[in-house]
Amino acid sequence: MLLIENATIYTPCGVIVGGAVLMTQSNGTGDNGRIQAVGPAADIPCPPGAARLDAGGRALVPGLIDLQLNGGWGDDFTADPASIWRAAARLPRYGVTAFLPTIITAPPQTVVQARAALRRPPVGFRGAQPLGLHVEGPFLNPAKKGAHNPAHLRPPTLADAADWSPENGVRLVTLAPELPGSLAVIEALAARGVIVSAGHSLATAAQAQAGFAAGVRYGTHLFNAMPALHHREPGLAGALLADPRVTVGLIPDGLHVHPLLVELVWRATDGAADAERHGRLNLVTDAMAALGMPPGVYRLGAFEVTVDGQEARLADGTLAGSTLSLDGALRNLLAFTGCTLAAALPSVTSTPAALLGLAGRKGAITPGADADLALLGPDLQVATTLVGGHVVYATA
Repeated sequence: MLLIENATIYTPCGVIVGGAVLMTQSNGTGDNGRIQAVGPAADIPCPPGAARLDAGGRALVPGLIDLQLNGGWGDDFTADPASIWRAAARLPRYGVTAFLPTIITAPPQTVVQARAALRRPPVGFRGAQPLGLHVEGPFLNPAKKGAHNPAHLRPPTLADAADWSPENGVRLVTLAPELPGSLAVIEALAARGVIVSAGHSLATAAQAQAGFAAGVRYGTHLFNAMPALHHREPGLAGALLADPRVTVGLIPDGLHVHPLLVELVWRATDGAADAERHGRLNLVTDAMAALGMPPGVYRLGAFEVTVDGQEARLADGTLAGSTLSLDGALRNLLAFTGCTLAAALPSVTSTPAALLGLAGRKGAITPGADADLALLGPDLQVATTLVGGHVVYATA
């Protein structure tokens, strides 16, 4: 067991100053490590033989969850699905304890290979947990392809998605709901428990709403690869913001979406006075192979991407993912909106966990949840990350 003490704990019920968390630790034989008790330090004695970790008053938050990550540290998941585990081992430095490796538009065999890679974790692996794939494409609108290879785009068919399910390693699928055949595919995937997302799309508001009725429950990188919000045709962006059933993905790097619009989205979703809109904003990175690397030329699917330290672009100037880390996304949300850490945390913890059906297991510091946690310093930089109750990253 492990006792973390002298922590400022961010729980679903409020902040506990001078708190403690007692947890079991994963042992590699099926016990994943669970939080046993949370509360003031005086109320949680240290059991005999338990290890202790002094948090030094730092903020103790749930492990962060990224639903859209294309690669990192020079590796691209679509080009080399086996690299998912290499990135997973390094993601805890950003406080990330779980993620959806994203496979962009590619030949069908690539998704098969990525699913197989997920079934083969390295022996003794400790790092961020891949929760299944985010399959972004190939059912995208060619007019909003972004950095996706048009040679591999295909119309949606039930046959192409016949074996996509959480049990088979596919957790989230991005498609364009206006394409012929999309509604049938949305209904089939949603019935299997796959989260269906609208993105890379020219959908009108009416077409988007038809997608929501069929089962779309997420929007991939709001505003990007979709028509601009217009006062007479709100389009996909407006429909996503208006529907309380839908969780909205957003890349808050200050480049993909202007900080003023990030603030407006915050006010329309998690910062809204209307309680039903809370828990709809999900920050993602859409980070690619240049994450954690210096400026240079990197791979995203079939294309080379030039990264100058701030922007990642194709040769024609198209944005091609980002180099944003998820803890950086969290800090940006606070800077762009002026919200509190307690208010911002759900966007990278409990909201993605709830979307994936993992509420109560991930995304919150509460008894029974996985022992996946991060300690943040006063500057909200990650100091320590734990997965399964084990320290997998710590600053020197």
